[in-house]
This record gives sequence, C-alpha cells and structure tokens, in this order.
Amino acid sequence: MKHSTKSRPFFMINPKSYLTGKHAYELAIAADRYAEAADFDVYFTAQYVDLKALADQTNNLIITAQHMDGIHLGRGMGFVTGDSLKEAGVSAVMLNHAEHPLTLSQLVASIDKAKAVGITTIVCADSVKEAKAIAMLAPDIILCEPTELIGTGQTSDASYIEKTNEEIRAISSDILVMQAAGITTPEDVYHTIAKGADGTGCTSGIVLADNPSVMVRDMLQAVTDATKTDRK
Repeated sequence: MKHSTKSRPFFMINPKSYLTGKHAYELAIAADRYAEAADFDVYFTAQYVDLKALADQTNNLIITAQHMDGIHLGRGMGFVTGDSLKEAGVSAVMLNHAEHPLTLSQLVASIDKAKAVGITTIVCADSVKEAKAIAMLAPDIILCEPTELIGTGQTSDASYIEKTNEEIRAISSDILVMQAAGITTPEDVYHTIAKGADGTGCTSGIVLADNPSVMVRDMLQAVTDATKTDRK
C-alpha cells in the first residue's frame, strides 16, 4: 500500500464499474508491477468491495475509492464512511464525478472528512468556473473534465487546459491539476502532460483495450516521456 506524495506528474487508472473481483485484481497486479519502475504516483480506483484486497496485495499503487460520504460513524444506512475506507487501506478518494455528483454541502463535508482521516481528495470539475469554485475548498487535486467529453475519445483543447490550470493555480499553487477528458491512447497521455497538466488518467482506453495491462504500461511510459520533455 502506497500513500500519495501529492506531487506531479501522476497517473490514474480508473476502471469505474467495468472491472471487479478477479479482473480488477489481475489489472491491479500488472499495474503494480509497472508502477514500481515509475518515479511518480499511480492511482488505481476500484469498487468498494475490492478496495481492501487491492490495498493488501499491492505495494506501488495508491488505492482510490470512487466516492466517499462526508458522514461520521453512527447513523447513515448505505453510506460510505471515510473511517471505513481508511481502515481498508484506501489512500485517496474521487469526489463529485459527473456520474456521482455531490451538492456543495455534501462536497464540503466529504472533503473535510477525508482530510480528517488522512485521505487524499481528487475532486472533479466540469467548467472553468466550477474548477475555480472547487479550488476555494482546498482539495488536493482537481480533475478538470468537461462532462460532454467523458468517454468520447475527444480530449480537452489546449485553451481549456491552460485556462483551468491558470485559474486554479492563481487560487492555490498547492492544488494539483488533473486533465483526463477523452484520454484513450498513450499519445493522449503524452500531449496532456506536455500541455501542462500535473496528471492525467484513463478508463475506457485501458479496460476496453485488447491488452489492458500493456496499455497501462504504455501510458505510464508516456507520462515519463512527457515529463522528460517538459524538463528540457
């Protein structure tokens, strides 16, 4: 089990609900092997029921929950508590995804609870305005992802990436900016990092690939290559 260093660059493998059980485990084990050679953080999201097993059986991945409710232990039937995630070995959580949106009050509560138990927060934003508003809540990472581009294979244009990066960093230089809309190929990964994103990630491009583990390997290499280019 690895904890987030909250540094750039980083990459997220996000199977959503495509994989569970044996299939999630197999991809995580392969990703864990490739992540060992990477000098950056690699996040891996999973279904709640798989989180503990993946945290126990991997060493180089930051195991990430796909949602967390901002409630304390006690009443709350069917909710997911930060305390339970932390005990299961979860090190990060994604919040406010377009497929699991939160109200402002819910988002504030979830971020506060995650901070209280020591879980890194990755909060999704659609527009530039939404990204600026979320930046005021001081999450660790903001995922800037126009909802209409999710799963389309069309990445965010350079102006959106530059504007969201600029606006978020103007509010806090401590917040990392993730750009991941439409990422399907290693080339997409390379260009997104090269354009200035702190991190990126992928779902369908990995899980629907002919060989998902090879795609993970190639995308992690693309992060490395783009970072080397950025440093020249």
